[in-house]
Amino acid sequence: MMTRHKLREHLFKILFIYTFASGEMPDRMNVYLDTIEDLDDAERLMLETRFARIIDHLPEIDRKISETSNGWKIERMSKVDLSILRLAMYELLMDESIPEGVAINEAVELAKTYGGEESFSFINGILGVAAKGGHEE
Repeated sequence: MMTRHKLREHLFKILFIYTFASGEMPDRMNVYLDTIEDLDDAERLMLETRFARIIDHLPEIDRKISETSNGWKIERMSKVDLSILRLAMYELLMDESIPEGVAINEAVELAKTYGGEESFSFINGILGVAAKGGHEE
């Protein structure tokens, strides 16, 4: 059984792949999922389902990222930061099973591991504004 953190990390990686290969995602996602050791059927289904939900809500998620990112256009964001933000914004706005603080903390940890030098503070700032329900001025 994988930890929630590890599953979230895999979901981030799937979202990252999506930023490059959206049209080829079913094949790419299956190849990626097939490479994960110790992934059981329930975990695989959970990753596939959560990915599908994020993609279904992507316009709304991206709109909220744009509203809270203080003038940063999504197209200008690094693909790593954008993938982390998409996952975290989904968790903040649409997944009531994940506490707000957990969603933000996990996103910051992913940014520290995979993002650039400023990624974690950039992501923390955007998610902090979103969590308050506000817009960055």
